[in-house]
Amino acid sequence: MPKTPLTLAAIGCGSRAQIYASLAARRPDLFRVVAAADPNPARVERLRALSGNAAFRGFPNDTALLSAGRLADVMIIATQDNFHVAPCLAALRAGYDVLLEKPVATRFRDVLEVNAAAVALGRRVLICHVLRYTPFYTTIKRLLATGVLGEVATIDAIEGVEMFHMAHSFVRGHWAVTAESSPMIIAKSCHDMDIISWLADAPCEAVSSFGSLSYFNAQHAPAGAPARCTDGCPVAADCLYDAHRYLGPQRPWLQWICDRHDTATDSELTAWLAHSPWSRCVYRCDNTAVDRQTVNLTFANRIVATFTMTAFSRGREISIRGTRGVLYAGDAVRRHTGADIIVEHHLTGTTERINIEEPTGGYSGHFGGDAGLIDALPGEWRQPDPASMRSSLQRSVESHAMGFAAEESRLTGKTVMLDEFRARHQSSEAEASPLPGR
Repeated sequence: MPKTPLTLAAIGCGSRAQIYASLAARRPDLFRVVAAADPNPARVERLRALSGNAAFRGFPNDTALLSAGRLADVMIIATQDNFHVAPCLAALRAGYDVLLEKPVATRFRDVLEVNAAAVALGRRVLICHVLRYTPFYTTIKRLLATGVLGEVATIDAIEGVEMFHMAHSFVRGHWAVTAESSPMIIAKSCHDMDIISWLADAPCEAVSSFGSLSYFNAQHAPAGAPARCTDGCPVAADCLYDAHRYLGPQRPWLQWICDRHDTATDSELTAWLAHSPWSRCVYRCDNTAVDRQTVNLTFANRIVATFTMTAFSRGREISIRGTRGVLYAGDAVRRHTGADIIVEHHLTGTTERINIEEPTGGYSGHFGGDAGLIDALPGEWRQPDPASMRSSLQRSVESHAMGFAAEESRLTGKTVMLDEFRARHQSSEAEASPLPGR
């Protein structure tokens, strides 16, 4: 345990920074939140309140914060996807270690640039691949290490985004237009690419992928549906995506998009929705993010893996098959059996049921991963080698390569060889951006 609290500052005061600041503020023995920057003053004030620190300093933008000197040990970069690289590089040059929201960047070349800068400057960069810090995936990783499944042959993972979540974030929301954020496999499922990479524990050699935006488009719009739900829709009562659901069962989503979500009346919120992106008919948006995608991967240790992202189910599921047993785990297993993990043993024909102790505060926050990441931070910062941190930037380069290669395969219809993919982007990164000086 550190002798003095680890000090944290943040660039971007949206939902992710608020979650991390809130969790850190609960452990004053370990952390002190000291500063933050955001062009939205209300969000800066929200972080100030969460910090519990009377000396907290707020700034209108990243330039102002970084010009104030080195105020903290760790800078949290929690901006939108396409604004990760510039403030991260600037923070590294200003002397900060960085806790960087995923994805690292919206282009693989930029991922390599950030990695090169961190290595050249001797800085630590931890990526918020929070699933590595969950009791659930940590238990699966430990089971594989015991050899209970024998030699692992295949890994099959599924992420059900959940239909309203898909509409909120990837049809109407910040990640709907991939050219302005990042492809779905990166924006939503780089967590899953990272977990598969972590469990396979070997370099990925080849990737192929298929997927499309096939449902959330004009051809599925109901007859008579207006451009906005708030304009009066004849099928509103039967529509899973009617924006008025934000005033009912989907109300929790408002906390991430409306600064007055907890003080505005329903009529005020309806008026706000009417002029926001979140009341648009989901079949009449400008979205480009795919609503289904599969990825096939093969690794240097001969493990083969599949991953499916779908808007039309909820929760994560995983099956791992080995020479001595099979592991089934995830949301569907828990709903149908009550167990978190089931292991079937080939030799004895017996079935082992494993339940994971529920994290404090429940499974909100990525199955306990948000809290797990914050709890792990002091220990990660004591690692002698930055690359050995559980979700270090150096380790995350591999899973980002898998995700970006999958998108290239989806667009071209060709299998992508990872060695060639890495070399091609490494060359273009070196030509485009020399390493920063110390």
